[in-house]
Amino acid sequence: MPDPRTFREPAPGTSRVTIRDVARAAKVSVSTVSHALNDTGTLSRDTRERVAATAAELGYQAHPMARGLRGGHSGVIGLSIRALDDTGTYRADGAHHFERIAGAAAVAALESAFGLMLIPYPAGPSLERVALWADGYIIEDPVSSDPLVTHLQNANIPLVTVGWDPSRKSKTAWVSTDGRRHTTEVLELLRGRGARQVTFISGTERNSWNMQSEAAYRAWARDHGVKPQLIRLPAASGSAGGQSAVATLLKNSRTPDAFYCQTGRHAAGAARALLDAGLEVPRDVLIVAGSDAEECRTSPTPITALDLRPEHLGREAVELLVSIVESRQVKRQRLIEPLLHLRASTER
Repeated sequence: MPDPRTFREPAPGTSRVTIRDVARAAKVSVSTVSHALNDTGTLSRDTRERVAATAAELGYQAHPMARGLRGGHSGVIGLSIRALDDTGTYRADGAHHFERIAGAAAVAALESAFGLMLIPYPAGPSLERVALWADGYIIEDPVSSDPLVTHLQNANIPLVTVGWDPSRKSKTAWVSTDGRRHTTEVLELLRGRGARQVTFISGTERNSWNMQSEAAYRAWARDHGVKPQLIRLPAASGSAGGQSAVATLLKNSRTPDAFYCQTGRHAAGAARALLDAGLEVPRDVLIVAGSDAEECRTSPTPITALDLRPEHLGREAVELLVSIVESRQVKRQRLIEPLLHLRASTER
């Protein structure tokens, strides 16, 4: 019997033969071709041989990924960075946090004999094609009721999120920092250094990091009898967004005692706006960033920031996902402790 798996390079200018081409030429269904070439089902010997001969004549070669899936293991983990999907570019300024997660995850995957593939958010009809080939997925910063998480769960594909989906925290495996607790700790640090009115600059994305931190800020303001002053900015607005928002605030209202900014770029922009207004950090206003960045370290007055330890998050996510793929019993929800880097922006 001719071997349909023998590789035959298509002629220049022609496309690779598909299973549908074989089905049409052999006058059978696609499922019959699949059963014939994989020696499954209840086909007659004559049908199997006829389909195999047609496939060999056409030069059909099953996709290597499909052959791997038939063996039950592709050796590939998918990574979707949801926080960058809506920015319009995966080379956004300040994307170092996500690059660090991806780099650490790639090395951790290799150490477990897996490959890591980055995938963009598959919006629209292409969503239905996702999850058909990878052994599992890591979804970074899913939004509430994230459709990609829903799709993977419905397809029974193992997944781990970095930060939980706020709509189903208890129903998914995740690794994360505790945004609520750490926000409260930062606000108490600012209060201990004299700040009473703290303006909070959060993101617009409805992920667990933003939502938990905002809830903690509102609770802290209520507990201390102060009116919350909240600004929401898209993460993609970067330093310019932080600078513009704070400049507008300073023109229209009383200067707060401190700013707590979710991202390092927003914090750096806030610091520039304060400098432009003739205010000094930390003498006049304190600043803390909820996520450390190069902009925090290189600001004229270095900015105190939480280091969310993205490398650790990436490694833990891969370790957890591989354990789930391999059906090992492990703790499926893991909190990672960030590090607080105290710098000049809070020295008093």
